[in-house]
Amino acid sequence: MPATVKPADAEEARPRARGRPRSLTSRDAILKAARELMDQLGPAGVTMEAVAARAGVGKPTVYRWWPDRHAVAMAALMEAQPSDQPAAIAKRTRTLQAALAQQMQDIADTFGSPRGRSVASMIAASDPNTELSKAFRNHFVLARREEGRGLLQEALQRGELREGLDLDVTLDLLYGPLFFRLLLGHAPLDAAFVKQLLGQVLLGLRSGDGN
Repeated sequence: MPATVKPADAEEARPRARGRPRSLTSRDAILKAARELMDQLGPAGVTMEAVAARAGVGKPTVYRWWPDRHAVAMAALMEAQPSDQPAAIAKRTRTLQAALAQQMQDIADTFGSPRGRSVASMIAASDPNTELSKAFRNHFVLARREEGRGLLQEALQRGELREGLDLDVTLDLLYGPLFFRLLLGHAPLDAAFVKQLLGQVLLGLRSGDGN
Protein backbone atom coordinates (compact mmCIF):
# COMPACT_ATOMS: atom_id res chain seq x y z
CA MET A 1 0.00 0.00 0.00
CA PRO A 2 1.41 3.43 -0.87
CA ALA A 3 2.10 5.76 2.01
CA THR A 4 -0.37 8.56 2.65
CA VAL A 5 0.96 11.87 1.41
CA LYS A 6 -0.04 15.05 3.19
CA PRO A 7 -1.49 17.92 1.10
CA ALA A 8 1.41 20.39 0.98
CA ASP A 9 3.97 17.58 0.60
CA ALA A 10 1.88 16.05 -2.17
CA GLU A 11 1.96 19.43 -3.86
CA GLU A 12 5.77 19.31 -3.79
CA ALA A 13 5.77 15.77 -5.17
CA ARG A 14 3.84 16.70 -8.33
CA PRO A 15 5.72 17.93 -11.41
CA ARG A 16 6.42 21.64 -11.09
CA ALA A 17 4.40 24.00 -13.21
CA ARG A 18 5.41 27.49 -14.14
CA GLY A 19 5.17 30.07 -11.41
CA ARG A 20 5.96 30.02 -7.73
CA PRO A 21 8.27 27.20 -6.52
CA ARG A 22 6.36 24.55 -4.57
CA SER A 23 8.86 24.71 -1.69
CA LEU A 24 7.85 28.31 -1.02
CA THR A 25 4.22 27.24 -0.85
CA SER A 26 5.06 24.83 1.97
CA ARG A 27 7.20 27.46 3.68
CA ASP A 28 4.32 29.94 3.69
CA ALA A 29 1.98 27.28 5.05
CA ILE A 30 4.44 26.54 7.87
CA LEU A 31 4.81 30.21 8.83
CA LYS A 32 1.04 30.72 8.72
CA ALA A 33 0.56 27.69 10.96
CA ALA A 34 3.20 28.97 13.42
CA ARG A 35 1.53 32.39 13.63
CA GLU A 36 -1.85 30.81 14.29
CA LEU A 37 -0.40 28.60 17.01
CA MET A 38 1.29 31.59 18.65
CA ASP A 39 -1.96 33.55 18.62
CA GLN A 40 -3.90 30.65 20.14
CA LEU A 41 -1.38 29.06 22.51
CA GLY A 42 1.54 31.46 22.82
CA PRO A 43 5.13 30.71 21.73
CA ALA A 44 5.18 27.50 23.79
CA GLY A 45 2.50 26.08 21.50
CA VAL A 46 4.80 26.27 18.48
CA THR A 47 6.22 22.76 18.28
CA MET A 48 7.55 21.09 15.16
CA GLU A 49 4.79 18.46 15.40
CA ALA A 50 1.98 20.99 15.82
CA VAL A 51 3.29 23.24 13.03
CA ALA A 52 3.66 20.32 10.62
CA ALA A 53 0.16 19.02 11.38
CA ARG A 54 -1.50 22.40 10.98
CA ALA A 55 0.45 23.25 7.81
CA GLY A 56 -0.33 19.87 6.27
CA VAL A 57 3.32 18.92 5.76
CA GLY A 58 5.66 16.33 7.19
CA LYS A 59 8.09 17.23 9.97
CA PRO A 60 11.08 16.76 7.61
CA THR A 61 9.69 19.60 5.49
CA VAL A 62 9.68 21.91 8.52
CA TYR A 63 13.24 20.85 9.44
CA ARG A 64 14.31 21.52 5.86
CA TRP A 65 13.73 25.21 6.52
CA TRP A 66 14.46 25.66 10.26
CA PRO A 67 16.55 23.76 12.84
CA ASP A 68 14.09 23.91 15.75
CA ARG A 69 10.74 25.25 16.92
CA HIS A 70 12.23 28.46 18.27
CA ALA A 71 13.66 29.37 14.88
CA VAL A 72 10.25 28.68 13.30
CA ALA A 73 8.54 30.95 15.85
CA MET A 74 11.06 33.72 15.27
CA ALA A 75 10.71 33.47 11.49
CA ALA A 76 6.93 33.63 11.79
CA LEU A 77 7.20 36.70 13.99
CA MET A 78 9.64 38.40 11.61
CA GLU A 79 7.36 37.94 8.62
CA ALA A 80 4.16 38.82 10.46
CA GLN A 81 4.39 42.48 9.41
CA PRO A 82 6.08 42.64 5.99
CA SER A 83 7.40 45.90 4.61
CA ASP A 84 9.75 47.10 1.92
CA GLN A 85 13.33 45.92 2.31
CA PRO A 86 15.52 48.59 3.97
CA ALA A 87 17.82 48.72 0.93
CA ALA A 88 14.85 49.41 -1.33
CA ILE A 89 13.65 52.19 0.99
CA ALA A 90 17.11 53.75 1.06
CA LYS A 91 17.36 53.63 -2.73
CA ARG A 92 13.98 55.30 -3.10
CA THR A 93 14.37 57.95 -0.41
CA ARG A 94 18.16 58.35 -0.65
CA THR A 95 18.24 59.18 3.05
CA LEU A 96 19.62 57.02 5.83
CA GLN A 97 17.22 58.40 8.41
CA ALA A 98 14.11 57.45 6.41
CA ALA A 99 15.36 53.92 5.80
CA LEU A 100 16.40 53.34 9.42
CA ALA A 101 13.16 54.86 10.70
CA GLN A 102 11.13 52.43 8.60
CA GLN A 103 13.16 49.41 9.65
CA MET A 104 13.17 50.31 13.35
CA GLN A 105 9.47 51.14 13.32
CA ASP A 106 8.82 47.70 11.80
CA ILE A 107 10.64 46.18 14.78
CA ALA A 108 8.53 48.25 17.19
CA ASP A 109 5.31 47.27 15.38
CA THR A 110 6.26 43.59 15.32
CA PHE A 111 6.88 43.44 19.05
CA GLY A 112 3.95 45.69 19.79
CA SER A 113 1.57 43.03 18.51
CA PRO A 114 0.08 40.50 20.97
CA ARG A 115 2.28 37.68 19.68
CA GLY A 116 5.31 39.96 19.72
CA ARG A 117 4.73 41.00 23.32
CA SER A 118 4.33 37.36 24.28
CA VAL A 119 7.63 36.42 22.64
CA ALA A 120 9.41 39.43 24.17
CA SER A 121 8.17 38.47 27.66
CA MET A 122 9.45 34.92 27.24
CA ILE A 123 12.83 36.14 26.00
CA ALA A 124 13.17 38.66 28.84
CA ALA A 125 12.44 35.95 31.40
CA SER A 126 14.65 33.26 29.86
CA ASP A 127 18.31 32.42 30.29
CA PRO A 128 20.52 33.89 27.51
CA ASN A 129 21.63 30.36 26.61
CA THR A 130 18.14 28.99 25.97
CA GLU A 131 17.24 28.06 22.42
CA LEU A 132 14.60 30.80 22.30
CA SER A 133 17.14 33.46 23.30
CA LYS A 134 19.63 32.13 20.75
CA ALA A 135 16.97 32.15 18.03
CA PHE A 136 16.06 35.74 18.90
CA ARG A 137 19.70 36.78 18.83
CA ASN A 138 20.65 34.92 15.66
CA HIS A 139 17.47 35.15 13.60
CA PHE A 140 16.26 38.58 14.60
CA VAL A 141 18.78 40.87 16.29
CA LEU A 142 21.79 39.97 14.14
CA ALA A 143 19.69 39.97 10.98
CA ARG A 144 18.45 43.50 11.72
CA ARG A 145 22.02 44.62 12.47
CA GLU A 146 23.23 43.34 9.11
CA GLU A 147 20.42 45.21 7.35
CA GLY A 148 21.50 48.31 9.25
CA ARG A 149 25.13 47.74 8.30
CA GLY A 150 24.15 47.78 4.63
CA LEU A 151 22.27 51.05 5.09
CA LEU A 152 25.22 52.66 6.86
CA GLN A 153 27.63 51.55 4.15
CA GLU A 154 25.40 53.03 1.46
CA ALA A 155 25.16 56.29 3.41
CA LEU A 156 28.95 56.42 3.71
CA GLN A 157 29.28 56.01 -0.05
CA ARG A 158 26.86 58.91 -0.55
CA GLY A 159 28.92 61.08 1.83
CA GLU A 160 25.99 61.30 4.23
CA LEU A 161 28.09 60.16 7.21
CA ARG A 162 31.53 61.21 8.35
CA GLU A 163 34.41 58.91 7.48
CA GLY A 164 36.20 56.74 10.00
CA LEU A 165 33.08 55.49 11.80
CA ASP A 166 33.33 52.19 13.65
CA LEU A 167 30.29 50.46 12.16
CA ASP A 168 29.95 47.89 14.93
CA VAL A 169 29.87 50.58 17.62
CA THR A 170 27.47 52.61 15.50
CA LEU A 171 25.14 49.63 15.14
CA ASP A 172 25.20 49.12 18.91
CA LEU A 173 24.31 52.77 19.40
CA LEU A 174 21.34 52.44 17.05
CA TYR A 175 19.91 49.07 18.04
CA GLY A 176 21.04 48.75 21.65
CA PRO A 177 18.44 51.20 23.06
CA LEU A 178 15.73 49.65 20.88
CA PHE A 179 16.22 46.11 22.15
CA PHE A 180 16.94 47.31 25.70
CA ARG A 181 13.53 48.98 25.82
CA LEU A 182 11.94 45.98 24.14
CA LEU A 183 13.23 43.46 26.68
CA LEU A 184 12.88 45.56 29.83
CA GLY A 185 9.53 47.06 28.89
CA HIS A 186 10.18 50.06 31.14
CA ALA A 187 8.96 52.59 28.57
CA PRO A 188 6.99 52.63 25.30
CA LEU A 189 8.59 51.32 22.13
CA ASP A 190 6.80 53.58 19.71
CA ALA A 191 7.24 55.96 16.79
CA ALA A 192 8.12 58.89 19.06
CA PHE A 193 10.94 56.92 20.67
CA VAL A 194 12.29 55.74 17.29
CA LYS A 195 12.28 59.32 15.99
CA GLN A 196 14.05 60.70 19.07
CA LEU A 197 16.61 57.88 19.11
CA LEU A 198 17.51 58.33 15.45
CA GLY A 199 17.68 62.10 15.75
CA GLN A 200 20.16 61.97 18.63
CA VAL A 201 22.36 59.15 17.28
CA LEU A 202 22.55 60.46 13.72
CA LEU A 203 23.44 63.95 14.96
CA GLY A 204 26.86 62.64 15.94
CA LEU A 205 27.35 60.55 12.79
CA ARG A 206 26.72 62.97 9.98
CA SER A 207 29.43 64.44 7.82
CA GLY A 208 29.85 68.17 7.56
CA ASP A 209 27.94 68.06 4.29
CA GLY A 210 25.14 65.80 5.61
CA ASN A 211 21.53 66.94 5.77
